[in-house]
Amino acid sequence: MQRIYSVSEINSYIKNILAKDLLLSNIWVKGEISNYKAHYSGHMYFTIKDENSLLKCVMFRSRNSNLGFSPENGMKVIIRGYLSVFERDGQYQLYAEEMVPDGMGNLYMAFEQLKKRLESEGLFDSRFKKKIPYLPKSIGVVTSSTGAVIRDIINILSRRFHNFELKIFPVAVQGSLAARQIANAVRKFNELGCVDVIIVARGGGSLEELWAFNEEIVARSIFESKIPVISAVGHETDYTISDFVADLRAPTPSAAAELVLPEKLMLKQKINSLVNRLNNAVLKQTDLDRKKLDKLKNSRVFRQPYDRIYQERMRLDMLDKYMHKALLLNKEKISSVLGTLIGRLNALSPLSVLARGYSIVRHSDSGRIIMSAKGVQKGESLEISVADGKINCTVENTELIPGNLDGECSDTTVPVKKSSS
Repeated sequence: MQRIYSVSEINSYIKNILAKDLLLSNIWVKGEISNYKAHYSGHMYFTIKDENSLLKCVMFRSRNSNLGFSPENGMKVIIRGYLSVFERDGQYQLYAEEMVPDGMGNLYMAFEQLKKRLESEGLFDSRFKKKIPYLPKSIGVVTSSTGAVIRDIINILSRRFHNFELKIFPVAVQGSLAARQIANAVRKFNELGCVDVIIVARGGGSLEELWAFNEEIVARSIFESKIPVISAVGHETDYTISDFVADLRAPTPSAAAELVLPEKLMLKQKINSLVNRLNNAVLKQTDLDRKKLDKLKNSRVFRQPYDRIYQERMRLDMLDKYMHKALLLNKEKISSVLGTLIGRLNALSPLSVLARGYSIVRHSDSGRIIMSAKGVQKGESLEISVADGKINCTVENTELIPGNLDGECSDTTVPVKKSSS
């Protein structure tokens, strides 16, 4: 039997087909807005149409928050997005991710392409951003010399910090020659090294009028600049490539003038505040140190400075006394031990044995000690050591004591013939 599908399965199947289509996953569509509705959630629901067809669209809040215009019924637009199926209603619609008025479509796409390319090369990376000097001695401005922008910058700088040095490099800010002139001005300031910061400025205008600041030549000159660059192009809602490459973006030229120099009056007030805080800190620390000094002056160490020395001297005398006593006790102990050892040594000494009437018999030739009567022969010469000298004699006869099996003669009498003494 052929399988029967549910409505949800069919809608899900169609949604998967659309998701796999490369063309429909990232597509540009142009048409006229109708049935526009801005939901309280911030999402936009509308339809775009041409002479023959309609296409439902939705643009969620996360995507439409950066739109530079307000969509209206009857407005012709170009939308980039993807097609998918809203499964609950079973209808396909365009999920808009970007939207620009028709007529700026080509320029906008060129802007996005250049932006993505430069971003992939790292020109927008924060690690390359240079710090804007806090109090620049000299400020360079790249803008038109006849527009209101330069007058606004001069007025604001004069009001905030009147003793400043301003160097203006006049350029065209729109038209075919503008991009090259702006890039050359940035490079010239770097060659001369005569300013501490550069402001690239222009008033508001349409995308076409601001296009010079979206040119690659301008972007690369700003990125290569060794001098920090502030981009101040258009109004707060306008964004150009130079804004992304510059070290700092100012929403307007007037804001750039406020960012590049602090207000002198505020600086004076801050300095005065810091001076007061420093004075108070010094006075407080001085008072603390004075109290600490008074406490030290009244301490026992300063009232009786020699007391500690006297205490240590007495302690030293006691230690010396204990040391001598310990040395004497140790000496007596060592003497006692030494006497005991001497007594034991004397008891074992052959000299002590000789003193008690014993003697040591050696063979005269070899010096070998005679331990047994068997160790001598008749006629051999012997040397007998006694307590007070030696006796040389000759063996006449030997006699073994009965019962002494090993022949040792502890009390053996050996008849000898005295030869000399």
